[in-house]
Amino acid sequence: MDLKKIPKLKIGDLNPMIPIIQGGMGVGISLSNLASAVANEGGIGVISAAGIGMLEPDFNKNLKEANKRALRKEIKKARAMTGGIIGVNIMVALSDYYDLLQVAIEEEVDVVILGAGLPLNIPDNLLPNQSGKPRVKVIVIVSSARAAKLIFQYWAKHYNHIPDAVVVEGPLAGGHLGFKKEQISDPNYTLDTILEETISILKPYQEDFERNIPVIAAGGIYTGTDIYKYIQLGASGVQMATRFVATNECDASSIFKEAYINCKKEDLSIIDSPVGLPGRAINNSFLEKVSAGIKKPIKCPWKCLKTCDFLKSPYCICAALTNAQKGILNKGFAFAGANAYRINAISSVRELIRTLLSEYNRAATIPIIQ
Repeated sequence: MDLKKIPKLKIGDLNPMIPIIQGGMGVGISLSNLASAVANEGGIGVISAAGIGMLEPDFNKNLKEANKRALRKEIKKARAMTGGIIGVNIMVALSDYYDLLQVAIEEEVDVVILGAGLPLNIPDNLLPNQSGKPRVKVIVIVSSARAAKLIFQYWAKHYNHIPDAVVVEGPLAGGHLGFKKEQISDPNYTLDTILEETISILKPYQEDFERNIPVIAAGGIYTGTDIYKYIQLGASGVQMATRFVATNECDASSIFKEAYINCKKEDLSIIDSPVGLPGRAINNSFLEKVSAGIKKPIKCPWKCLKTCDFLKSPYCICAALTNAQKGILNKGFAFAGANAYRINAISSVRELIRTLLSEYNRAATIPIIQ
């Protein structure tokens, strides 16, 4: 594959061969197997820390220790399978956010990707020091230019430092969305719009800190032509999650992957998550029962998310997603991006990335007419 036409994504001293970050998919969907496969193809492979302790036998009794132990194991497994770039996605909304962040730092991952909240207060060991030791890079995920500005203002004022890159996630993403329901279909909140606004907001910080701040587009990016489009709009790269579910290397069960292959456009719906955010998922019998008001018995051994009021919720989001990852879809559901219905087969990560790069090269040769 000719990579000459593919622009380079540079995040500090990290130089992936291709400008693709595999999105973090929580509760066991993107773990060491998928992350290492993407890293081996020259992208940035990402392990999601959310609900990762589901892999441990004491998860129900000892959430925080199980999460830390499982994350450490998955990072080590990924390192054993690749010499490429490995990141960890950590949700700020997790009750053990700081514990998981410390594990990622201790294990010296290449990058931490922080979303689902504003990562304002950060530990000292994410800041530059005089040791000369490579620092873990920090990418923040935002859904608006306003959020990006708040984070950069706070970091600049309190740490005299700024994040290394920004992922701008639009409303076509899968999973929890950083938008109000009415904003999801509002043309003022498209990825194109918020990408442009965020790039503009960050220009003064690039000048003040004399640093390049890559802005990475995410949410609804499906083809290499999409990648080309967003790089032409000013993005330095893209983050993609949905496409990587239907790969041999994805850590989810085959039944979970088949839900993607079999879904139709009308099956993708916006749900009200127990965490207080809208989310995009593949509709199924479980969600239909929830929508019909059939309340599931609630007991919460985890209290894994700060924003989840389990006493008012019809179901436990962690239990539902754990069941889904294992293929028990009558007791859970699959989050998915708006383009999941376009997937019709499982491929290898290598095949997928080669397809994306071929599509990119064609688009670069025959420019898109807007």
